[in-house]
Amino acid sequence: MAMAFFGLSLVLLLSMVSPATSSCNKNDKSSLLQFIAGLSFEDSVTIPWQDGTDCCEWEGITCGRSGVVIEIFLASRSLEGSISPSLGNLKGLQRLNLSYNSLSGTLPSELMSSGTIKVLDVSFNRLSGVLQESLPSIPGGQLQALNISSNLFTGEFPSTMWENTRNLAAINASNNSFQGWIPSSFCMRSTSFVVLDLSYNQFSGSIPAGLGKCSALRVLKAGHNNLSGPLPDELYDATSLEYLSLPNNGLQGLLDGAHIMKLRNLTNLDLGGNRLNGKIPHSIGQLKRLEELHLGNNNMTGELPSSLSNCTDITMIDLKGNNFSGELHKVNFFNLLNLEVLDLLYNNFTGTIPQSIYSCSNMIALRLSGNNLHGQLSPRIGNLKSLVFLSLGDNKFTNITNTLQILKNCKNLTSLLIGANFKGEAMPEDETIDGFQNLRALSISECSLSGKIPLWLSKLKNLEMLFLQRNQLSGSIPAWIKNLTSLFHLDLSYNNLEGEIPVALMEMPMLTTEVAAIHSVFELPVYLGHSLQYRIISTFPKTLDLGHNNLTGAIPQDFVHLKLLAKLNLSFNALTGEIPQQLGNLTNLQVLDLSSNHLAGAIPLALNNLHFLSKFNVSHNDLEGPIPSVGQLSTFPSSSFDGNPKLCGIMVAKLCDSAEAPPVSVPSTEQTIKSGAFVIAFGAFFVVGVLYDQIVLSRYFG
Repeated sequence: MAMAFFGLSLVLLLSMVSPATSSCNKNDKSSLLQFIAGLSFEDSVTIPWQDGTDCCEWEGITCGRSGVVIEIFLASRSLEGSISPSLGNLKGLQRLNLSYNSLSGTLPSELMSSGTIKVLDVSFNRLSGVLQESLPSIPGGQLQALNISSNLFTGEFPSTMWENTRNLAAINASNNSFQGWIPSSFCMRSTSFVVLDLSYNQFSGSIPAGLGKCSALRVLKAGHNNLSGPLPDELYDATSLEYLSLPNNGLQGLLDGAHIMKLRNLTNLDLGGNRLNGKIPHSIGQLKRLEELHLGNNNMTGELPSSLSNCTDITMIDLKGNNFSGELHKVNFFNLLNLEVLDLLYNNFTGTIPQSIYSCSNMIALRLSGNNLHGQLSPRIGNLKSLVFLSLGDNKFTNITNTLQILKNCKNLTSLLIGANFKGEAMPEDETIDGFQNLRALSISECSLSGKIPLWLSKLKNLEMLFLQRNQLSGSIPAWIKNLTSLFHLDLSYNNLEGEIPVALMEMPMLTTEVAAIHSVFELPVYLGHSLQYRIISTFPKTLDLGHNNLTGAIPQDFVHLKLLAKLNLSFNALTGEIPQQLGNLTNLQVLDLSSNHLAGAIPLALNNLHFLSKFNVSHNDLEGPIPSVGQLSTFPSSSFDGNPKLCGIMVAKLCDSAEAPPVSVPSTEQTIKSGAFVIAFGAFFVVGVLYDQIVLSRYFG
């Protein structure tokens, strides 16, 4: 929405271009040549600026009727170098667009102080330094739209220069490193100020109350900064606001009901990731144009107001990570027919899923995980024909067989996360469970389900991630796993699986052969714990986790084929034999856990080839011999090797024995005489040497 407003401003301004009708001004031409002299660009990009041609005919240059340069448009030209201050000498320049290049250095103050430039866009470059205030000799600039986003600017943001800018309409300074307080002077002289985007910086302090005087302000974005304090009462006087986005700051206090109803034009309210408390005010229902409500990751409490049903245009409700409670039946979802995303993750809602939710036929993503909901899923969820993402985990739902029989009718599901429910039930083996042909991610973890890994999973040909950990599944790992040709993340840990590790696992296509990744996007971010967050499926690590089972036999040498594997966990099993040196060829490994087995023999030196390894554990086995004292393995703590009495080395504070002594022989008389002299000399050195060794070794083992 904000970009739409900003883009609209630019389009309106750029539409005022006048065609060139005469030769360009000599002074302008000289200034342009100085500018281009400081640039470089790829060979594939040609800018035919030549000294002997009319500069009004140069690529990217537009002149007015008198031959004066009025526009420079050189966006996305792979330009490098710095912006010459000579552009400030172009007395008729109205529009300058150098965005999406690789320009560095500072932004010349001559451009910021220009009395003619209306649109200045240098976004998506590598510009740095501090923005200078305008020169006092300029009584009031013509600047209408400024876009300096996605650069490396630092320091405080200019404040006094806006006091004399009468026509200012839009500023985008997002994604820089500005700090200090946000100025309040943007609309001191301008009555047409519409867009302010200061998100992704390091601004601190409170939100300036003066922004409430910006009567035309429609977009205010200052998320991902260090702002604090409450929302000032004066801010609600900016009644034209349509887009208010202040997420991921340190804002505190209540969402004031008496004030929020003033912002009747709001279409997007984003205050997520702050420290707000209290309830959602009943007056939220007065915001009839509201399309998106983001209040996630705050400290808010209470029940959802029934008036939320009055926001009939709403498409997104994000309330995750709060302390909301009560039943969801308070909201009449029958009225919210435009609702596409409902995210109530990690709250304290109780009761059952209201039937009215199944009337939201446009629903794409529904997440109710991490609450205290109970009951069984209704067949009416099949009405959600557009449903792609469903997360019901960590509640108290029952009857997993019925749940899967119902959900197979949601033909478009790509993500199904229903773990930590159905406690103590049996994994359904019914082969009539079909469908799910579009499923890419499936989690039925932490349910204590009994039974075996079911055959119906073999039909999920598009499955990329399968989470079955923390159940009570028994039997062997089925060979048909290799037929899931898209699978790259398999977690079977914390079960009762037995038998040997099947060779079929070494034939999983997505772990053996490099394939161009399909960047499928989760409709909602998926969390591992409360910290790791994933939005793109392919960014999950390529994983094979078989830890905490009853697997036996040796580690197959065929693991060498899993060249793309990032995490291999075989811990807490009953594996025997030696660690295959072929594991050293899995050079993409970041995690290797072989702990708590019955592995014997030496630690292969080949494991030092695992240069990306960040976690390594072979503790509690029967390994023997020296621990490598150099290379990658030497960087891990002693806990990675504990519980192996026969291992030696600095890591485990145990000296390794010297090489086997040579056979004993009887010396001749001549040898004895020579040896006697040697022994006398050697004895002195030996005493000194022993004392030295004791001093040195005590530093390591004392």
